[in-house]
Amino acid sequence: MKKGISALLALALCLGCFAGCVGSIDNSGYVPTGDALLMEGEDPAEETIAPDSQDLTLAYYPDRSMNPLYGSDYTNRVVMSLMYQPLFAVDSRNNTTPILCSRYQITPDNRTWTIYLEPDATFSDGTRVTVQDVVASYEQARQNVYYKGRFTHIARVELSSDGGVDFFLDTPYQNLALLLDIPIVKAAEVTADNPLGTGPYSLEEGIGGKHLQRVTNWWCSSDDLVAKDSSIALVEAESAAQIRDEFEFSNLSVVCTNPQTDSYADYRCDFELWEVDSGYLMYIGCNVTWSNFFDDGTLRTFLTYGIDRQALVDDNYAGLALPTTLPVSPMSPYYSKSLAANYDYDEMRFIDAESKLRVPTDDKGVTRTLKLLVNSDDSARLRCARDIAATLTELGLACETVESPTSVYEARLNAANYDIYLGVTKLPATGDLSEFFRPWGDMSWGGISNETIYNMVNLSLENSGNYYNLYKLLADQGHIIPVMAGYYAIYAKRGVLSDLNPARDNVFYYTLGKTMESSKIATQFS
Repeated sequence: MKKGISALLALALCLGCFAGCVGSIDNSGYVPTGDALLMEGEDPAEETIAPDSQDLTLAYYPDRSMNPLYGSDYTNRVVMSLMYQPLFAVDSRNNTTPILCSRYQITPDNRTWTIYLEPDATFSDGTRVTVQDVVASYEQARQNVYYKGRFTHIARVELSSDGGVDFFLDTPYQNLALLLDIPIVKAAEVTADNPLGTGPYSLEEGIGGKHLQRVTNWWCSSDDLVAKDSSIALVEAESAAQIRDEFEFSNLSVVCTNPQTDSYADYRCDFELWEVDSGYLMYIGCNVTWSNFFDDGTLRTFLTYGIDRQALVDDNYAGLALPTTLPVSPMSPYYSKSLAANYDYDEMRFIDAESKLRVPTDDKGVTRTLKLLVNSDDSARLRCARDIAATLTELGLACETVESPTSVYEARLNAANYDIYLGVTKLPATGDLSEFFRPWGDMSWGGISNETIYNMVNLSLENSGNYYNLYKLLADQGHIIPVMAGYYAIYAKRGVLSDLNPARDNVFYYTLGKTMESSKIATQFS
């Protein structure tokens, strides 16, 4: 009889394991019942749980930088979000809140922001945060690829005469605080591998390896910081697949993934999931100046109708990206669903416009084939390019891919040796497109810099109500044709961190109870 019961128990447990390995995007908290299989007459054992104990475990790559000013690995940045603090924090809806900033002041023309620090703010070793630390951190960030795009319109960062930090801009900027979530480290440690931070945890070395230790006498407190443990274990990461396995079969608590990368590993166990805008945008860029396909300017105005974005997302990213006809994520508050619908895939509209297109010929009078340049080192992007070329060809516009490794791809871009190219960029939270359209912009390949569009970009930065007109102008003129927007997928063990409120670059987002309104100095200086 006992043998039979044992067999039934084993079968029940196996079925339970399989039932628990079903993915879920429900973000509601999970409350376990705590019930167990007991023999008749057996009383459940009492379980003692330490108050606020979560037994959190996070992953990090030991061979990748833990310096938040240039370390771009999103796995390591999960750990960094507990170690460092910015002047302002930004949530997933683009709302800003002061952190190290105590007060701020803006000139009437919105071209100078002055930030004043919290007087009690200290690093994890107890030393006070200074304005020199802020200036040094921003100057270091300016030099590194991860943050470089934020400085397009920040001309200078300097010490102010009254003890603050001045941000001088070359254009009026309504939402500059969206860009000021760069972590602050000690001025003397801006290039260190593991600089000290002001966050609730510090990275420490122990007998079992590195771990996060709660900072004693942390300079501030937060009611919505979801990490409560006095110590958080760290697992050394080797690959995306290994991180996935540690999450599914071991103790790893929270994982940040990028489903748009070649290394993405699918998750299949029971979890809670948050999807957060990553800023990544895939788009088609047109060689409007040097490709004779664009001599009359008509092709770029209807090319958008020949891009089956939903099919590209489904076939190449398993649905884990967001089709978009506008150069902004559908998660962004600047996105207009009604406007975007006007430029979506439309076979008949494309075929009608293509039938009127004057397709160029070569020196021998042979009709040319549209050349689509793509970086062949990104396999998913390469598959997308092939699908785009196939669809355009089926619709009547002969197209073929030019598949080049990174170095050759970049050389062809700079030499304008293509008709169109499939690119990926990471946009800041403000959606600033200046580098595409300003004179000699870093991304103005193909001669797409355009004074009218650039002026509209600046008007949008000055007043976000202008984004609609900017996106309509871009969609009508077609210098760039957006394809899809990316997002980070943050997985957590069910019930462990149900109150998590992750944001871009800040998985453990929290506030300090301050608001932009209460921290703004009412009297603006001239």
